[in-house]
Amino acid sequence: MPPPPKDAKPSRRRPALVAGAVVVVLAGVVTFALLATADDEGRRQGATAKPTPPEWSQEAARRLTSLPGLRYAGTMTLAGRPVQVRLTVTRAGLGTGTLTDGTISADLVAIDGSTYVKGGTAFWRAYSGEAARAGSFAGRWAKVPLALSGLADVSDALGPRSIATRLGSTGRWSTVKVGTTPAYRVRTAEADYFVTASAPYRLVRVRAAGQGRPQLAVSPLVDAAAAVTELRPRVAALGGAGDPTLRFQPGKPDFVNCNDNMSGCTLRVDATLTSPQGTVPVGARAAMRATITAEGRTLGRCTGSAPVPAGRTVKLRCKVTSPGWRSWLRAVRETPGPHPYEGYARVIGEAVAASDVARLLDLVDREREQVISPSPSATPSSTP
Repeated sequence: MPPPPKDAKPSRRRPALVAGAVVVVLAGVVTFALLATADDEGRRQGATAKPTPPEWSQEAARRLTSLPGLRYAGTMTLAGRPVQVRLTVTRAGLGTGTLTDGTISADLVAIDGSTYVKGGTAFWRAYSGEAARAGSFAGRWAKVPLALSGLADVSDALGPRSIATRLGSTGRWSTVKVGTTPAYRVRTAEADYFVTASAPYRLVRVRAAGQGRPQLAVSPLVDAAAAVTELRPRVAALGGAGDPTLRFQPGKPDFVNCNDNMSGCTLRVDATLTSPQGTVPVGARAAMRATITAEGRTLGRCTGSAPVPAGRTVKLRCKVTSPGWRSWLRAVRETPGPHPYEGYARVIGEAVAASDVARLLDLVDREREQVISPSPSATPSSTP
């Protein structure tokens, strides 16, 4: 078992049989430093009245809605280094992919308007800017931080249906070149979209908006079945995913009903949302990850979470019921004298409640049904 975090300094009580103290470690915001190159901006056209969408943009939109999905491959710059981005996005905007830099990599999954990342300690230490807090998110799914906003909403910026809606209604564009290929550039708040200037009007590049602005080459996805198969276990594991955009200040922690209690030991702490300021974000949750140790070994772990109320202070608790706790308690019963134990708890933001996973899986299963038995109108007549 890993040792308690170095930044946790437990205090102790020593009554006759068992006693302890809780130490809370505050987990914080993970920040990525992003850079991006720029293409020729081209000449933007404008008018006071909304122009009529050209036929090429409507044809491009029709082709996009006929596809089962899109594949993206490109780069974005994290902490001054180019990181490879690979994504597959289904027609409805569900996404799965990876970020890779040499031997360092992280998985991505996008669903229900949010994107989540899962990387090891090396990934968080290399790109977060807060190496000391990497342990709060490493090895777990977490919502992408604000500094990775270029991939924050894959469904909206990169989903075929969303793109088709924007292209089909555009009245403003410029003419540029993608490599040596003439293309139309459609600029929106979410992304810049590049479509070949000649039939069949293929979407060939996307530059997502937001910090980092990943530049991605685009190709059609012929069969989305493999993507949905990869998606489902990733979505199933999202329960308890962290949210590094939230910060909490814990109050005085406490043990509850632990003394000589063979059924388990409950840890309790109140935590106040300190960031962001103002109104509590919709759906904001706090999660406590707690560990009980004694005599240099881990007795058990537990987790607990709850929504953050309008008053910003949330009450958290969880109960350790492990075999390690029970065996240690049986042993100390046979040895008179003080037997101190310690509790460690980290309070972080939580992006997905365990109870919400079933709803998210239903979204995946609906997409799977569309992939397995697509409607006649969903079958592309030719490769775009």
